[in-house]
Amino acid sequence: MAKANIAAQVRELIAPTVEELGYSIWSVEYAKEGADWHLTVTIDSPDGIDIMDCETVHRAIEPLIDEADPIETFYYLNVSSPGIERELKCEEHILACIGERCEAKLFAAKNGTKTLRGTLSAYEGGKVTLSCEGGDVTLERTEISKLRTVYFD
Repeated sequence: MAKANIAAQVRELIAPTVEELGYSIWSVEYAKEGADWHLTVTIDSPDGIDIMDCETVHRAIEPLIDEADPIETFYYLNVSSPGIERELKCEEHILACIGERCEAKLFAAKNGTKTLRGTLSAYEGGKVTLSCEGGDVTLERTEISKLRTVYFD
């Protein structure tokens, strides 16, 4: 089964339990790190995430994944927080961070720079708007190689 399909299948499997515990799923990734495979479930909540939250979710989802057995090979199950400086990989992430300070790394320079920082003020029709010091900058999502929140400027 393809890696993306495994991640999607696991997400669907565990989502009700994670939500019942009061958390949301930020992402599910199945990837090889070095010689080992890792299934990483990233959770979030309005109150933030600490190590006890990760442990609670880990204990709740591990038996569900073991019983469904969607992964044929050995892997490590990791439950983590997206962190204070989180990468915004999908529309759901971008919309959740409207009003946050963000950094956009661009594939090609725009206005003489490949890095823009500002407040994420809008996302509509595949376009990201950052309110920067010099004014608003609107970018096609396809122009951005990496978009993340930033804590310090």
